[in-house]
Formats: sequence, C-alpha cells, structure tokens
Amino acid sequence: MQPIKIHIAGMSCSHCVKSATEALGAVIGVTGVELELEPGIATVWHEGADEESLLHALREEDFEGTIQG
Repeated sequence: MQPIKIHIAGMSCSHCVKSATEALGAVIGVTGVELELEPGIATVWHEGADEESLLHALREEDFEGTIQG
C-alpha cells in the first residue's frame, strides 16, 4: 500500500515533531512515520489505518492535518 502523506499545520519545534510522530505512531495499523518540520509533511506507512483516525490523533495533540492527494 502507498503511504499516506499528511500536511500538518501548527508545528514550530522539535517537540511538536515528536508529539505528532508519537500520536500518529499510536494509531492502530500504523507501521512507520517520518515527519519533517519544514514543510510540515508526515509520511505514514500503514496496514489499514483509517485516515480519519490519523487526523483525530493529530487533533488530540492540537495540530490540524490535511491528507495530501
């Protein structure tokens, strides 16, 4: 399966990257996360993770995510 790319708004430091990475990594089905502070893009590898669950995990950490097409 192709990884999901998510643009994440509101990240400003390495702590933000760590929080968002851990939140995405905790979603059931996620097998890996790579996140870059600039430009604020997360690449999420998964085995059946639900896109809404990924976005919800980010909202729980006060970030807004948008799935990139």
